[in-house]
Amino acid sequence: MQNAVQDSAILLQETEDSGVLRLTLNDAKRRNALSEAMMAALSAALDAAGSNPAVRVVVLAAKGPAFCAGHDLKEMTAARAHTDRGRAYFTTVLASCSALMQAIVHCPKPVIAEVTGIATAAGCQLVASCDLAIAADTAQFSTPGVHIGLFCSTPMVALSRNVADKHAMEMLLTGEMTSAARAAEIGLINRAVAADDLRDATMTLARKIALKSSMTLATGKRAYYAQRELGLSDAYAYASAVMVDNMLTLDAEEGIGAFIEKRAPKWQDV
Repeated sequence: MQNAVQDSAILLQETEDSGVLRLTLNDAKRRNALSEAMMAALSAALDAAGSNPAVRVVVLAAKGPAFCAGHDLKEMTAARAHTDRGRAYFTTVLASCSALMQAIVHCPKPVIAEVTGIATAAGCQLVASCDLAIAADTAQFSTPGVHIGLFCSTPMVALSRNVADKHAMEMLLTGEMTSAARAAEIGLINRAVAADDLRDATMTLARKIALKSSMTLATGKRAYYAQRELGLSDAYAYASAVMVDNMLTLDAEEGIGAFIEKRAPKWQDV
């Protein structure tokens, strides 16, 4: 394994030979809050990963007792001193956060959240925006804005696309903590595992996915998020067109041939 940045960095990067890139939030003093610096670092890393053929899967992890405590409220509160009471700053920060969450969805590489500790507000949004999520059984999730007079409206977007309406509304309206076991039940995460097994469980999943054709993974991820926004007939028309194009790719030809010939495929990622 190669460590790509120094331990003093706000975001650590490690790339395995398997093609799994680990991005680790490294601002434990601020509970890995989505500060301006953290969002910028994450956005840059995801953009680089998306165009790097050596990266096949991205794992998003964190150091410290919190996975991510959401926005940096001290940064946001300081902006109230501006003549507009912070409106321009709040608009910019929330736009940056929304762009980051969409960058995860639009990244052609699968993104897996590896969650320890708490994931609250925009931190919960971060988990919900990832394609997959594995959490320690001690992890907790919440959208606690109602406690401080600030409804978690932007976290709501990702949350409502992961869990059923009544479960999402219960989290949003009460602001209470949701256990990892409950988060798995309602679909916010894939599963909860013992804390000591978390990294192994996440990396086992990541390495399994990394064995697939990266072209196929990118095609499928893009199609999944596109079709779910469409009506049923439009979704089938879109997905059928995608599958026709996919069938004509070299990797699909190789994969089907390998299956028929009972051998392992040799991906060209095209």
